[in-house]
Amino acid sequence: MAIALTFMFFLAGIICAKSEYIDYNTTARISPDKINVHLVPHSHDDVGWLKTVDQYYVGANNSIRGACVQNVLDSVISALFEDKNRKFIYVEVAFFQRWWRQQSKTMKVKVKELVDSGQLEFINGGMCMHDEATAHYIDLIDQTTLGHQFIKDNFGQLPRVGWQIDPFGHSSVQAYLLGAELGFDSLFFARIDYQDRAKRLKEKNLEVIWRGSKSLGSSSQIFTGIFARHYDPPDGFTFEINDVSPPIQDDILLFDYNVEERVNDFVAAALAQANMDKFIHYVNKDGRVNALYSTPSIYTDAKYAANDKWPLKTEDFFPYADRPNAYWTGYFTSRPALKGYVRLMSGYYAAARQLEFFKGRNSSGPNTDALADALSIAQHHDAVSGTERQHVAADYALRISIGYIEAEKLVASSLAVLTDSRSSTGQEKAVTKFQQCPLLNISYCPPSEAVLSSGKSLVVVMYNPLGWRREEVVRIPVSNEKVIVKDSGGKIVESQLLPLSNGTSRIRNQYVKAYLGKLPSETVKYWLAFSATVPPLGFSTYIVSNAKPTDPSSVISSSAVYKSQGSTSNSIEVGQGNLRLLYSADEGKLTHYINSRNQVTASAEQSYSYYSGNDGTDKDPQASGAYVFRPNATFVIKSESQVQLTLVRGPLLDEVHQQLNPWISQITRVYKGKEHAEVEFTIGPIPIDDGIGKEITTQITTTMKTNKTFYTDSNGRDFIKRVRDFRTDWDLQVNQPIAGNYYPVNLGIYMQDDDTELSVLVDRSVGGSSLVDGQIELMLHRRLLHDDSRGVGEVLNETVCVQNACEGLTIQGKFYLRIDHLGEGAKWRRTVGQEIYSPLLLAFTEEDGDNWMSSHVATFSGIDPSYNLPNNIAIITLQELENGKVLLRLAHLYETGEDKEYSVLTSVELKKLFPNKKIGKVTEMNLSANQERAVMKKKMLVWRVEGSAEEETKVVRGGPVDPAKLVVELAPMEIRTFHIDFDVVKIKMFGC
Repeated sequence: MAIALTFMFFLAGIICAKSEYIDYNTTARISPDKINVHLVPHSHDDVGWLKTVDQYYVGANNSIRGACVQNVLDSVISALFEDKNRKFIYVEVAFFQRWWRQQSKTMKVKVKELVDSGQLEFINGGMCMHDEATAHYIDLIDQTTLGHQFIKDNFGQLPRVGWQIDPFGHSSVQAYLLGAELGFDSLFFARIDYQDRAKRLKEKNLEVIWRGSKSLGSSSQIFTGIFARHYDPPDGFTFEINDVSPPIQDDILLFDYNVEERVNDFVAAALAQANMDKFIHYVNKDGRVNALYSTPSIYTDAKYAANDKWPLKTEDFFPYADRPNAYWTGYFTSRPALKGYVRLMSGYYAAARQLEFFKGRNSSGPNTDALADALSIAQHHDAVSGTERQHVAADYALRISIGYIEAEKLVASSLAVLTDSRSSTGQEKAVTKFQQCPLLNISYCPPSEAVLSSGKSLVVVMYNPLGWRREEVVRIPVSNEKVIVKDSGGKIVESQLLPLSNGTSRIRNQYVKAYLGKLPSETVKYWLAFSATVPPLGFSTYIVSNAKPTDPSSVISSSAVYKSQGSTSNSIEVGQGNLRLLYSADEGKLTHYINSRNQVTASAEQSYSYYSGNDGTDKDPQASGAYVFRPNATFVIKSESQVQLTLVRGPLLDEVHQQLNPWISQITRVYKGKEHAEVEFTIGPIPIDDGIGKEITTQITTTMKTNKTFYTDSNGRDFIKRVRDFRTDWDLQVNQPIAGNYYPVNLGIYMQDDDTELSVLVDRSVGGSSLVDGQIELMLHRRLLHDDSRGVGEVLNETVCVQNACEGLTIQGKFYLRIDHLGEGAKWRRTVGQEIYSPLLLAFTEEDGDNWMSSHVATFSGIDPSYNLPNNIAIITLQELENGKVLLRLAHLYETGEDKEYSVLTSVELKKLFPNKKIGKVTEMNLSANQERAVMKKKMLVWRVEGSAEEETKVVRGGPVDPAKLVVELAPMEIRTFHIDFDVVKIKMFGC
């Protein structure tokens, strides 16, 4: 029998110094005939929270928090040198990496000896202890890979235990993907719902086998331990700086000699569920329990050796509440602008690595390293979660921005090489200067806005990071309406001018000045929209130029604009393709969704509301804040405008512009070639003049009979069934019927009845639910006036200041909706969801006349021109590593049973992915690519499960890669990771 115990040990080097009179015996090891108390000294160093990551590391800004990570590491390492029996686990590689770089060669040798001996062990091994609700699975993989590579390169070690002790709820993706697929044997954490913990304590079910994926089942389960209380020791045994825990006093000449008393306290704490050299010495001398310095790995091995069977846990641990009125579901939406920026840059980072691969890595040139580092720490559980202080959020965003600038140079240089026909022959270096538009989301793009001078043309190169061909409508802001668009073959492309809405123009001026310190130099009145076709893992080129008198007048259409006010018709129809939306003419509200292709017709409405945030002044002083969502009341937001809606109609798309009130507007787009609606919302500044914080939501309401059931994704991967006011693992006592039914949404949310299913996809993490049958609700923005007393000590009241004038943050984002016949929505969710994550990357340059096409490569695909990736497979990583190997990750996008056509074993031909390079060797790796998968599988512990779990049907997995055929099989929800060695370095391009 073994009992695990962890205690906080991270503020300063306070492992007790040895007395000059007594040599304490710390040599204890596991004793098979006693209760074993595993003392696990561990780090919990937030990579930014109350202070920035730099301030935490060097110990700056201590008026906020007296924390200095470099001193922690200095003192811990010193204490480990003093006694070889002491142990310590370290988690946050972003901090350890900084400390390591400052050490001398002699110190590095000594620290490596500590690691080799097991005294110092890396647990988790990512750059940070990441959030599990609001982070995308690709970001989680990337930040973990970065940390694991550092550990392997410098210490030759492979972390084997997950340690997520502080995130506010736990995802199924954490269990199987960021656990078992990494090669971890166990996972430990602290925070679970207070009702769940009480039941598990009573039934002694705090340790389970967690099977997080229906598709991968027992092939990717993990032993999981939940702490009996929080991630600290029993009361009285903390021993941190400024703690009041009484020390053990063993000098019999002193009046406060307390060995027997403190040993009794320690044993009692151990039996119920304890510090240091003295305790190990005296507790083991007492003999009732066996105490030892330990690590989670030692504890895991002891549990495995017991050969017991363990209860089975499926699904996830959301939502998390620590008290009856304290559901930590507000942070699913907190700081939506930061969440959107992290997601946007994540997709950009993936595309930039691909372009770097096609160009060829240059160690002396621009690279993606700074962006990789910035995104990795942004996955911290007080970063993308939105639960940090305002100056820390700004620091995360600044780091990402600096990383983007460097990656932007890489992208520009890569496209210059790939588009320059001379560079492929080695004649000359590429000289094209490409610009990109990071503020395109607020309609600011200097290269496209510039008036096209006589004889000049705007060259638009569009890169597609996905493995399948895409046809999309591209929109860029222009200041000249007399323009024409041509494709790479010189053919005129149909295009459309759309007016900028008033809300978009206001944001453009306000936020460009906030970001750049000056107003835009051009006045933009239009979006230029045109259809573009882009090959897989490749680019297409389009030319925008001044229209000539001889050009046909029909090639560019100015959108027709209609006002709904005064309409004599009962309804207004929007959309000219298969999808049509009907709006009521009198109220300007959406009423029906009609798809003429699949004969889906449904009543559908969309509305906005807000919750007033609880101020914490009632009998339970719990306020709504950065973490906690505690609504007071619900208020429907009705339109204040006399003009109910403006309809913009054209050959490519229709738009519906609606201004609900001075601080909420939206544009609904229906593309002629698409079968979903795109809703672009603008919210802010949220008014607080009434002294009430507000949490803004939107609702999509139908007549569907959904029986309290809906589905939300786990970090963008598996969808999990949710039932309102119900938990699978315990009988829920409902205290907060709204907040307690909110879940994290990263990819999307859907609901279904016997006939149809409604799906909504998002462009960033938000909170979502179905609080009423037939209705989906998303929380889009929050502005609050009270702290929720969970440590951040600051209200969630984001503002933007221009010339010392500050106003509440305005955000702009998108969600997408579609209604399908039952069982047919997965194709759209998975395909469009991937396209939302990986939008087309646009780059611009200017060229004289019409000679661009004759002197440049106009189209390019990095794969065989006759090949597309299967529709259910995505390339999520394509990266040339420093050692010359190529890191490739392929992901199956569907779950078992999700779609009758695509939830199947699927093959990818590597030879066609790399058609002009000779593949020398393909080595399958684990998810973080720090060990061969075959070796990992042989080492992993196989746990026994209670019940009939062993009798389950064998899980289907893709087979080994034949070295001659080089075909990769992927089963539903499988991600496979490879190191690829090429015999030929030179890349030839498919292009013209």
